[in-house]
Amino acid sequence: MRRKNLNQIVKLNDAQKKQILSEIKAFYLDVRGEEIGMIEEQQILDLFCEHLAPMIYNKALDDAQYWFRQQMENLSADYYLLYRDTR
Repeated sequence: MRRKNLNQIVKLNDAQKKQILSEIKAFYLDVRGEEIGMIEEQQILDLFCEHLAPMIYNKALDDAQYWFRQQMENLSADYYLLYRDTR
């Protein structure tokens, strides 16, 4: 399978990447009792970045759109509350 350029999918700075790799290593040690090396850490991070990150990104966009629609509905309702009785 041809791999995508991970820098196009998700951008992590060096500090973020180091933190995530450390958390992956700690997870395997704490939960599975296994020590993994740098290559395995990087492969797991690459897998998540390639497959999970786009789904999370799209979900965040959907959540933002839902929030924005709710705000617009509230704004519309508030607008009509400003109307004065003209009878």
